[in-house]
Amino acid sequence: MTEQLFHIAAVPFEAALRVPVLPAGHRAARLHGHSYRARVRAALPVGWSPGPDGFAGGETDALVAALAEVVAPLDYADLNARLPVPTDENLARFVHAGLRDAGVPGVATVGLRSTEDTGADLAPDGHAHLWHRFRFEAAHQLPQVPAGHPCGRMHGHGFEVILHLDQDLAGGGTGPADMGVDFDAIAALWAPLHAELDHACLNDIPGLENPTSELLCRWLWARLKPAVPALSWVTVYETATAGCHFDGAHYRIWKELRFESALRLEQAPDGDRRRRLHGHSYLLRLHLSAPLDEVLGWTLDYGDVKALFKPVYERLDHHRLDTLTGPVGADPAGLARWIREQAAADLPWLERIDLQQTPGCGAVLCWGELGPALPA
Repeated sequence: MTEQLFHIAAVPFEAALRVPVLPAGHRAARLHGHSYRARVRAALPVGWSPGPDGFAGGETDALVAALAEVVAPLDYADLNARLPVPTDENLARFVHAGLRDAGVPGVATVGLRSTEDTGADLAPDGHAHLWHRFRFEAAHQLPQVPAGHPCGRMHGHGFEVILHLDQDLAGGGTGPADMGVDFDAIAALWAPLHAELDHACLNDIPGLENPTSELLCRWLWARLKPAVPALSWVTVYETATAGCHFDGAHYRIWKELRFESALRLEQAPDGDRRRRLHGHSYLLRLHLSAPLDEVLGWTLDYGDVKALFKPVYERLDHHRLDTLTGPVGADPAGLARWIREQAAADLPWLERIDLQQTPGCGAVLCWGELGPALPA
């Protein structure tokens, strides 16, 4: 698949609202408020900026500035004065329209998160995918791993599950007052599963005798999809830094790493603070896709991914990124391309790299099937 490069930006805002189309007595029909976060992913031309000071390598910051301008009217505002039905989906569409009107090119996805556990993402086809995060505490062991593997011992995790539903398939999406499903309805779908999984040993549950992230995703999909046709994918976080996406056909795992590094952007204009030596706490997420091993129950071992990537990681962490060897820029896009080149031999299953220099802001480089991990 052709390589695609996106820049990503995220901007928070605080606002109050009511959702008047909900039934009387529904808590969201009352006046309440959220700490929102708007997100965008866009394929920007090199050097793009909403103003005259654009330069190659400055695209991420330019996208942040453009998104902040669009979101500014929503900050500390009554959202009902802006939108008759200010759901996460409709707010995401408002932000998308604002970015279009501002002339931001190449917008691929827009996301709107109202809480840590709920939000909506607009896919490139315009469909809104509502998502809701849930947690459960459980024990498990992986019986098929090689002798001595730590996952072969009985242990446990605070698992997180995100259910994504296509709002259009759920019956919404035809107008601002339509809601095919709300977050409380998603929570009701999850409730019986939570009762079965929480404070349990997953190996004792029929169908989860080998409870890897991949097989847990597949088990959840099989339990939910027949009754919920709008389910678009299931995400399982086994730990805070590793997990799996499944859309009924494709698996994609990810391994997340953080590194602390310094840099200068020498291509920035004279007087720009980014020309000075500075630094970031980076978040790196490696997305990998491989066939499911039906015996082991996984596509790849998270530990193997971390070990194979270690030589590249050691060149990034606590180093100056603008002195890396090879044709690289120290901006997020340049670094993502450098990481792909350096990791290609040892991680042939790698097909997407997310690199954030500040929370939610950076670049996404993808060259595989976009698959279930598409939204920002």
